[in-house]
Amino acid sequence: MPKISAVFSDVGGVLLTNGWDRSARDKLVEQFGLEGEDFEDRHQRVGASLDTGQLEISPYLDRTIFYRPRSFPKQAVREFMFAQSKAIPGSLAVVARLAQTRQVLLATLNNESRELNLYRIEKFGLRNYFTVFFSSCFLGVQKPDPQIYRLALDLSQRAPEECVFIDDRPVNLECARQLGIHTIQFLNAAQLEGDLRSLGVEG
Repeated sequence: MPKISAVFSDVGGVLLTNGWDRSARDKLVEQFGLEGEDFEDRHQRVGASLDTGQLEISPYLDRTIFYRPRSFPKQAVREFMFAQSKAIPGSLAVVARLAQTRQVLLATLNNESRELNLYRIEKFGLRNYFTVFFSSCFLGVQKPDPQIYRLALDLSQRAPEECVFIDDRPVNLECARQLGIHTIQFLNAAQLEGDLRSLGVEG
């Protein structure tokens, strides 16, 4: 097996809690007393545009919540969205140890809106570990579209067999595997470290 020279990692669900998934949106509905079905329907219509960088958070909120007067300000919703981000225990420590070895390229490969992505990179110091951020908001395409994996390979100038991709969702791993990329489904930090070690990647 060729030596692994690049590790691509999801962010939400691996390193941090998911940025703006169904669970976070359900919490928003409860917190602000929104009409759940209406909000989710509106989100589904514009969520892809948010994650691929075509729509910023402010107009997203205009379309999903503030299409009519509300008793709370938009800023309160933005702050709530950002506050949902937490570190997953142990994961950043695994990445930090890998980064210290300087033996592999570390890059993120994730679906996320631009403002939330930039906030999370800064808040959790992800630039300390990752050289490049292959985020849907920058690339204009989302996982599991095969194009996002091809872009990661092309932009990093790596062959599929020398790369490993980490994600918590099986559907996101399938396309990467079909392209010849090694994959790890994340369950917890200890399992991740063991699976990386089995591929010859040690921190």
